[in-house]
Amino acid sequence: MGRPTAEQSAAVAVSVVLPAYNEANTIEDTVETTLQTLSSFLPAGTFEVIVAEDGCDDRTPELAEQMAADDSRIRHFHSDDRLGRGGALEHAFAAADGDTLVYFDTDLATDMDHLEELVERVRSGEYDVATGSRWMPGNVADRPAKRGVPSRGYNLLVRTFLDSSLRDHQCGFKAFSREVFEDLREDVEDNHWFWDTEMLVRAQRAGYRVDEFPVRWTPKGDTKVDLVRDVFGMGSQILRTWWQLMVRPRITRRVTLVAGGVLTILALLLMTQYINFEQVLEKMGNADPVLVGVATLIYALSWPLRGLRYRDILSELGFHEKASFLTGAVFISQTGNLVFPARLGDFIRAYVVKARRGIPYASGFASLAAERVFDLLTITALAGIVLIGYTATGQTAELAQTVVGAKGAEQVAVLVAIVVALAAIVAVVTIVASARSDSNIAGSLVRRASSDSYAEFVAGIVERFVGDLQSVAGTRRGFVRISVSSLAIWTLDVVTAMLVLAAFEPGLATVELVSVSFFAVSVGNLAKVLPLSPGGVGLYEGAFTLLVIGLTPVGYQVAIGAAILDHAVKNIVTVIGGYGSMIGLNVSLTTAVEESREVREAREEAAELD
Repeated sequence: MGRPTAEQSAAVAVSVVLPAYNEANTIEDTVETTLQTLSSFLPAGTFEVIVAEDGCDDRTPELAEQMAADDSRIRHFHSDDRLGRGGALEHAFAAADGDTLVYFDTDLATDMDHLEELVERVRSGEYDVATGSRWMPGNVADRPAKRGVPSRGYNLLVRTFLDSSLRDHQCGFKAFSREVFEDLREDVEDNHWFWDTEMLVRAQRAGYRVDEFPVRWTPKGDTKVDLVRDVFGMGSQILRTWWQLMVRPRITRRVTLVAGGVLTILALLLMTQYINFEQVLEKMGNADPVLVGVATLIYALSWPLRGLRYRDILSELGFHEKASFLTGAVFISQTGNLVFPARLGDFIRAYVVKARRGIPYASGFASLAAERVFDLLTITALAGIVLIGYTATGQTAELAQTVVGAKGAEQVAVLVAIVVALAAIVAVVTIVASARSDSNIAGSLVRRASSDSYAEFVAGIVERFVGDLQSVAGTRRGFVRISVSSLAIWTLDVVTAMLVLAAFEPGLATVELVSVSFFAVSVGNLAKVLPLSPGGVGLYEGAFTLLVIGLTPVGYQVAIGAAILDHAVKNIVTVIGGYGSMIGLNVSLTTAVEESREVREAREEAAELD
């Protein structure tokens, strides 16, 4: 690596960084052109050119090292691993000597006659950040549609969501003052194509003077941006930055409490769209209120068990939290699942444990996935055991005839349950097998699809996610404890339904009541796993009703009434517990959250290092 003398370093005012990935065919000409252009307006010894070579697998490292050895104005930074464009720029800027930090793309698509204009805007102190623009009025670059259309769309999204005043955020021709870079570098999270966009957006929000000026730009060669993978990745970064800058600062204690109230009201309103409350009240009028009350109490008792199970799951992942807090987090997420389709309430839980306890999102989602796997394993096993009993007593043919002869929602619900049960078995077998393997197949598949830094970032998340799942399912102690608590939770769920059904006085023998309750509840819950409706309302009732009618002499009105009342009791307990948890967590944990911020940040930094 070429390194200037101490005297030269002290005099360097401008550092130009050239991010290079497999540029063996052009890097020498690019560096030479850059040096000549800088020499035309800057005194000798006041500038340097840094080749930020980013894990190349061609001759770029060799050429850059030779140029650095031959010319003290040139420096070469090498990385064995792909850092991404943003990562390479940040690494080079941090080590650069100049107070004016410049970068542009090595293909020199932007006319180099603009370099003095770019540098002097920042070097003179007139602006803190300067960027070239291909989209300013009267100077629109002639770009192929396959690159121009996505670029316009991207910039429109950035302006709309992130309140940026710039027209072109991705032009590879920018300059920053040292002050801006040092002030914002820790806040910028992306290390790939979104890095400079995030710098521009954060600089504007921080009050720095940002200037955009038109440049002559000519497309050269094929872009290294993958229009599917990288555009999708940058879209997710826009959403992430929007959340951090626009939404999160507005989430105050008062806003959270109001949102919790609205969430609860919305849940109740949505329930009225799926449940005929007049019919529920009519059936409740005919049912034994004592048994319904006992059923409600028993179901409420299952929630502390859910908190204990979630505590054990997180404990296997290395996070030790109180069961009371985790019970509240489960309550809140399940209330969210009653409101939003596609089980979006699960994202709420991941956010709660991240925001309140610093548990990384990857571990939060892994713990949720582990919980779902144990749920599916338990209810599939319960359904299978009862099915074996029906087979032994010769009722299999009757059951099959019931399913085949059914029409509409009931048949769909049972068929969905069968598919989900088979998928659950495959998932459990796969996780157990993976836990005994030294390789991470998922991460390997991602790397085969792409080898750049963004793919490496995604592969790292996938590997951690799968690794956490393996940690939970792969230890005997964890597997046994979580399996036992899962069995207890779902047994209480079944007992709740059994008592509700008994409240309608169906005239069933105890063995028949127990067996049909276990089977109907298990299949009903398997049916509502697919997020076809908020809370699985409709699917659960359909499967439950069909099986009760097909396996017992109970009439249709009693069966559907029991199904509706059972699900309504469970949903009402969930909503009340969710609302109470929202209030409780916000009141009791606000101070603790602020005091533990440094601890959480330290945890996240440690997790990133892992």
